Amino acid sequence: MNPSKYRGHNVVREDRPDGSLLLSSTVELGPVARCATDWLAHWARATPDAVFIAERSGEGWREVSYRAAFEQVRALANGLVGRGLGPEKPLMVISGNGVDHGLLALAAQYAGIAVVPVAEQYALIPAANVQLAHVAELVRPGMVFAGDGNRFGQALGLDIFAGIHRVSSTGGSGGAAIAELLKDGPDADAANARVGPDTVAKILMTSGSTAMPKGVLTTQRMMCTNQAQLLAALPFLGQRRPRIVDWLPWNHVFGGSHNFNMMLANGGSLYIDGGKPVAGLVEKTIENLRMVAGTLAFNVPIGFAMVRDAMRADKDLRRRYFEDLDMLFYAGASLPQDVWSDLEAMARDVRGDVPLFTTSWGMTETAPACIIQHELTAMSGVIGVPVPGVTIKLVPDEGERFELRAKGPNVTPGYFDNPAVTAQAFDEEGFLRTGDAVKFVDPADMAKGMRFDGRISEDFKLMTGIWVRAANLRLELLGVLKDVAADVVVTGADRSEAGVMIIPSAGTRSRADIREIDGALVSASLASEISAALRGLPAHGSSGKIARALILSEPPSIADGEITAKGNLNFRKLLDRRTSLVVRLYDNSDLATILV
Repeated sequence: MNPSKYRGHNVVREDRPDGSLLLSSTVELGPVARCATDWLAHWARATPDAVFIAERSGEGWREVSYRAAFEQVRALANGLVGRGLGPEKPLMVISGNGVDHGLLALAAQYAGIAVVPVAEQYALIPAANVQLAHVAELVRPGMVFAGDGNRFGQALGLDIFAGIHRVSSTGGSGGAAIAELLKDGPDADAANARVGPDTVAKILMTSGSTAMPKGVLTTQRMMCTNQAQLLAALPFLGQRRPRIVDWLPWNHVFGGSHNFNMMLANGGSLYIDGGKPVAGLVEKTIENLRMVAGTLAFNVPIGFAMVRDAMRADKDLRRRYFEDLDMLFYAGASLPQDVWSDLEAMARDVRGDVPLFTTSWGMTETAPACIIQHELTAMSGVIGVPVPGVTIKLVPDEGERFELRAKGPNVTPGYFDNPAVTAQAFDEEGFLRTGDAVKFVDPADMAKGMRFDGRISEDFKLMTGIWVRAANLRLELLGVLKDVAADVVVTGADRSEAGVMIIPSAGTRSRADIREIDGALVSASLASEISAALRGLPAHGSSGKIARALILSEPPSIADGEITAKGNLNFRKLLDRRTSLVVRLYDNSDLATILV
């Protein structure tokens, strides 16, 4: 490992009389681009034949160079302007990642047209079309695009898109083919000249914790500043062209802004991975990784665990994965320490050292990176220190815990067409109220960074007045229940003890002795196994003790809002929708209740 590739933490701290702290980085922020398509224009001149974006095509890849991408983006932008799209008529994308999706989104941004990418599940699951309708009614798009016109034909034909230009890669039932946009339209260069830092590049839909999703305004300043911040924190990004094989969805800020723009800003190559970290699709990811080796690896913890398992039995895959890797970046939750240790051992076996294992903290409203661990560490769960140009306010919560607030040029100006929610989102000094909590790794040395300590809104009190830190407890539960649970929901607000509702894994559902009783799964052998696992939780007193459990038979529903656009559980919606099961969980006479 070359330590010069990794910048050390440099932080200044201001202690205020009210007990709050201000943290900022001393690292200098470099130049910030005017807009994202200026990066594309630059690399089209500097490295015209280098691969910008690629997707699988048969046995190989459909690769698009920077020169070809820029030419197509300008032509597509002409077509968009010619069909009346503009600042008041955005482009809505209802399908997942794809080359055409990426080029059309850049074409919209080139002409100053906002892009509104939504989770493809909203279109593919008829019961979830209500979410699609909500977004369409909110943003009033001038065009809707889907990659596969036949697969998305039902959604494209909905009444909500009547009178709106419908375009797909394939045409047919999906409306006009994207190739039609290349044929005509006024010169979009004039529109591009009007694009500036305050131009809205995207409207990204948040998950929606208690109501329908709301649209986060994402400006060119936010996206371009964030890439300058990441380059300042991770200088190796500018030392050679990065390359990723990535599945993370573009309707989410991490995949669509962080990763996509990181390749674009640094002249890198984005190979779109059609796989996902789930049974039946992870095999496609492994196949793609055998074909293309990345210099950066982004994934969620379960994804890294699946890749690790594949590499255990495949020495060549292990070599290809690690030999050129600068950074392994986990997101969504802490990387389990056993997965971290296994990956670290594999890296050392391949190359004698390890790449940077890291994560960051951010949200849709911060474009997203706001805090990042950019020096070497051997400990999972450290989110690091503020990126250059950001000021973090830490407001005392309880003990060594702080509520996290943020201010900087990468923070959103607000929510689309929702001034009331925008006003509530910021404090009197203009800091974004994030609702997240953090602790210092070492209160005596802030340069060691911070740890994420859960969502303040997810915490609750037992009847005894004791606080339960639900987010942290959930991670511990997933650790001890990893053999049976796909996810868990912690319960116990205003009750005497905490409990857990378990969303079972596919393997759990297929056990021979399992049966369903009124929305819950019952199994004597499984109950014994779960009870023993829960007794193995780390000791935190009554605030971390799980006294009872119940296994849900019905999977979480995206149509009913129990699963967010990011694929995460919406805990409040799930508990509200299944109130009767929560009551049964605390009924000691119910056959489905597992007492610990």
